[in-house]
Amino acid sequence: MSDPERAMLLSVHPRFANAILAGSKTVEVRRQRVAAPPGTPVLLYATAPTMAVVGMARIAAIYVATPSEVWSAHRGQTGITRREYDAYMSGARQASGLTMENPVPFDEPVSLNALRSAGSFHPPQSYRYMKGNELRQVAVAGPVVGTALREALGDLVPA
Repeated sequence: MSDPERAMLLSVHPRFANAILAGSKTVEVRRQRVAAPPGTPVLLYATAPTMAVVGMARIAAIYVATPSEVWSAHRGQTGITRREYDAYMSGARQASGLTMENPVPFDEPVSLNALRSAGSFHPPQSYRYMKGNELRQVAVAGPVVGTALREALGDLVPA
């Protein structure tokens, strides 16, 4: 059950954001423990050169284990090579595999400039949670995002 007042903002390279939204990448890996319940909405922020919120998905499950165990369980769904994975996980003792479902690409991505003009927006290095006021600012910055957030979070996001 998801927290009805919270969404995750996840920074990903544009290549991975596109793969998640296309459904070819269903597991996003992170170097640290991620604790979010299934059903949590995830806004996908594509990093440079895109620098925009490009879509959203939901967390279906999170698998936390050693990097080698996460790779063994999800290698075919990560959208990366073993070499890329090993380089990313170098030195990590723990890893998380976030299984994503229900990807929704936004026809009109919300640029970093638009997000900042709606309030003090700072994309995370990896991920962070957004609640109430921050979610409203994102909804105001992009009408398509606002509609998707209203569907996911209900009355917390104004029409």
